Parts: sequence; structure tokens; C-alpha cells
Amino acid sequence: MDKSDVTLERMRTFVRVAERGNLSAVSRELGIGQSTVTRQLRELEEAVGVPLLSRTTRRVTLTDEGSRYYADSIQILRLVEQAGDEARGTRSAVAGTIRISCTAAFGVLHVSRLIFAFQDKYPEVGVDLSLTDERIDLVREGVDIALRLGPLSESSMKLRPLGKSRRLLAAAPTYLAAHGTPVTAQDLSRHEGIRMSNVAGSDMLTCEGPDGRSHSVPFSGRFRIDHGLGAREALAAGRGIAPAHRWLVDDLLASGQLVELLPDYTLPSVPLSLLIVPERAGIARVRLLVDFLVEQIGGVPGIERTKG
Repeated sequence: MDKSDVTLERMRTFVRVAERGNLSAVSRELGIGQSTVTRQLRELEEAVGVPLLSRTTRRVTLTDEGSRYYADSIQILRLVEQAGDEARGTRSAVAGTIRISCTAAFGVLHVSRLIFAFQDKYPEVGVDLSLTDERIDLVREGVDIALRLGPLSESSMKLRPLGKSRRLLAAAPTYLAAHGTPVTAQDLSRHEGIRMSNVAGSDMLTCEGPDGRSHSVPFSGRFRIDHGLGAREALAAGRGIAPAHRWLVDDLLASGQLVELLPDYTLPSVPLSLLIVPERAGIARVRLLVDFLVEQIGGVPGIERTKG
């Protein structure tokens, strides 16, 4: 075989196997037999002239050469797709698939609803939504855009600040009836706290008092969790007090299932950002979704939209 046997079909199969690490999973995803996947990989490696994958009985991993080839393949496939989109752009509706990564609880409660509205407006656009609190490599995972809460490290991605997410202290009336209601920030140290185990420094709670002074209070409790929806359930079940994003508990506050505590105290807001893979920013459907999210995000409870 020679370099002319490096086909886009074989390259796409290789990319999905590299991302999934499992031949049978890719076989099911692509709707082809596992023997076909194996054959395409073998033919690609023969055409390239080096082993790209290391196979064991349980998993497939990239060789050093395969890692470099994967990164290049991603770029090639993106350019092919972009060229097709641009060629079709003058004569057809917006179409194709967008892959999004989003902070899990925010995605479940709010972003999914925004995506439904976007798809109602553009019915030929498919969306692959991945919900994770992990800071994934967008290029490696084949993601187009990501919504992230919290400070971001330096990145090669395009950044669109969306706003700030306001937080508050909340607890269930059942918890307060059993343990009393805190009146000052210092009272919180005597209460049962619901803590996020994946947030650094959650054993201290910092807030600004009505006099403008900053307060740092020890914050502990018997229940720790690494998912916002789990913290929401713990709050509703009366397991303690927690600092929570307004968007996470707004409906529970409205229904009376939760009560806001110490409303004269202010918790630090958390930045909300949109990351865009630069090579995807010019694709029409990606650009339209980015603009749509920027426009609509201000309707989410507790999000103070960035001006400008």
C-alpha cells in the first residue's frame, strides 16, 4: 500500500478508536462490524508505514507516532468538514453537528434547554452535549465549544466571557428547624456544611459582610460530594447548609423547599466563560450557536451577563 491509501474513512475510524480506546464501542457507533474497524486500522497503518495503535485484550492506546498522527488527523478532518460547510453555505440551510462540553449541573438544568431552543430554530443542526466538570482537552476530544464555570488557565482556545454566576447560602426549613438559623457569618462554623470535594478550599467559607468587611469562616460537615446536582439533593433533604449558585437552587427557593441565609452577606461570584476551538470558530453553525448562547445566557437565574 502507499500514501494514496490514506483515506478519510480510515482516518475517521482511527480518530474515533483513539478517542474511545475500544474497537467494539467504535464498531457500534459507526454501525459497522468490528472486523471492518480492525481492517481499516491495519490498512491505515500499512499506508502510513508505522504502528499507530498498541492493542491489548482490554484496551487500545496510541503509540508515540499515533499520538502525533492523531493530532494531525483531527486538524485535517476539521478542515475537510469546514471546506464542505463553506461550499454548501451559499445554497443550503445551516446543518451539521456541533460538539459541546459543559459543566455538568449547569448543563442539565439550563444549557440543555437553550440548546433545544437553538435546534428548534435550526432543525438541521445536531448537537452532541458532553456533561463533565473536568477540564478536558477540547481538540483531543473533538469538542467545538465548552461552557466553563470558574477561573481558567492560559489556553490556545478563543475565550468569550459570558458573565458572573452569583452564589448564596441556602438550607432547608427542616434543617433550620432542627439546628437553628445562623445570624452572622461566624455562626456557620457551628453548623453542618455540605461541601464540594472537587473545589479547592471548600473547608473555609469567605464572604463580605454588610459593613464591607471580609469574613473567612471554617466550614465543615459530614457530607462531601463532587457534583452540583448531588449538593442540590442534599440541601433539599435537609442535610445542612451550603454555598450554592443561584441557578442551581432558584426553583427550590421559589417553592419554599430552600431558604436563603444571611442575605446581607455576599459570596464571591464565579466567572462563566465560553471556550471556542479556533479552527471551528468560522463554521456557520458554531458561530450561530455561540451568538445564541451569548444572547440567551442572561436569562439564566443568577447570571450577571458581561457587558460589551
